Amino acid sequence: MCITFCLHIPRPWQISLPVMRNRPVNQQQLARKLGLSHATVSRSLANNPAISAGTRERVLAAAATLGYKRSPTRALRKPRDASPVTVGVLIGTPLVAADRATFPSILAGIRRRAAIEHIDTDVLSIDPADLATDAGRRQLFRQIRSAGWRGVVLIYPFPTAALERITPKISAVSVLTEYADYDALDVIDTDHGNVQSLVARLAALGHTRIGFATWAYPVGGLWAQRRYAAYAAGLARAGLALNPRWTLNVHAAQPRLATPAAIAAAAARAIRKHNVTAWVCAADHQAYQLIADLRVRGLETPRDYSITGFDGNEPPPGLPALATLRVPNEDIGASAIAQLVSRLLHLRAARRKILVEGEFIAGQTLARPPPAAKKSG
Repeated sequence: MCITFCLHIPRPWQISLPVMRNRPVNQQQLARKLGLSHATVSRSLANNPAISAGTRERVLAAAATLGYKRSPTRALRKPRDASPVTVGVLIGTPLVAADRATFPSILAGIRRRAAIEHIDTDVLSIDPADLATDAGRRQLFRQIRSAGWRGVVLIYPFPTAALERITPKISAVSVLTEYADYDALDVIDTDHGNVQSLVARLAALGHTRIGFATWAYPVGGLWAQRRYAAYAAGLARAGLALNPRWTLNVHAAQPRLATPAAIAAAAARAIRKHNVTAWVCAADHQAYQLIADLRVRGLETPRDYSITGFDGNEPPPGLPALATLRVPNEDIGASAIAQLVSRLLHLRAARRKILVEGEFIAGQTLARPPPAAKKSG
C-alpha cells in the first residue's frame, strides 16, 4: 500500500506579510514634538549660526531618533536661479603676511569647486590674536551673521580657544592644519607621511647622519610633528640612528631656537662637528632660509650637505631649487569645499581627516655625502 503525502506550498502572491507603515517624520512633526517653531527646526537642521548650539543639538538628536530624512537637494543645493549658499573663508593671519605660494593656490581651488557647487565665498583675513578678545570674537560673529555664512573654511592655524568659540556655531573645515587638542572639525591635509620617501632617497645616496629642523611657532598645528614622525619612521626603515642633537625645535627638553639664525648656527655645528651630511626641513620656506644662512657660514648645498623641504614653493632668487614634495594646494582647496558641503548635508556624520598626496620634485639639493664625511662617518 503506497501512501502519498501532499505538501501545499502557497504561491508567492498567496503569502500575506504584515504591511510596514514607517512613514518618515517631517519638520513640522519635529517642531510639534520639541515644542519649537517650524522656522527654528528648519534653521537648526541647516546649521544656521543664528540658532544656539544647544537648540541645534537638541533638534539633531530628535531628528536622528525619529528617523527624519532630509533631501540634500532641498537642504542645500538650490536651483540655479536662486540665491547661492554663502560660505566663509577665514584666513588665520593678515593676508599681506600669507605665504606667497600656498594661499593663492588654495583659494583658486576653493573658488573653482564653489562655482561647481553654486556657492558664494566670502574671504576674510583675521589675526588669530584678535580672537583672544571678546571684541574680536564679536566682530567675527557679526560678520558671520551679516553675510549669512552657512559654513567656514579655516586656512592657517587658529588658537584652540578661538576654535572652541567658532565651531559650535558654524560647520568648519580646516585646511592643512590638524590640531593636537581639538578635533571637532573636519581636516583636509597633505600626506605628511611621504617625508619617509625623502629620507629613503637620502639614505640611498649614502647619507647615514640625517638631521631634522623646524621653526618654533607661537600658534601651530600638528604638521611639523607629523613630518618629524615620518622622518623618524624613515630613519628606522633605513636602519639609521635618530640622534636628538640633530633634531632642532622638536624635543620639549631642548631649548627653543627662536630665530632662523639660531637654527643655522646649530645646523652648522652639527655639520662640522658631528658629520651630519643631510637635513630634512619641515617646510620649504624653512629650508630656503637655512640654505641662505648656512651660505653665510661658508657651507653650500649640495657640496657640503644635502637638504630637502616640503611644499613645492618656487626658490627665492639666487638659491637652488629644493628637493621637495609639492603639495597640491589647489586640489586641497577644492576638497575643502566638497567636504564642507558634505558636512552641511550630514551634520552628525563622523569627522573626516582627508589626506591628499604630494609629488616629489628632484630639485638641485641632493648629492652623495662629501668624501671627508664618508671617511669620518
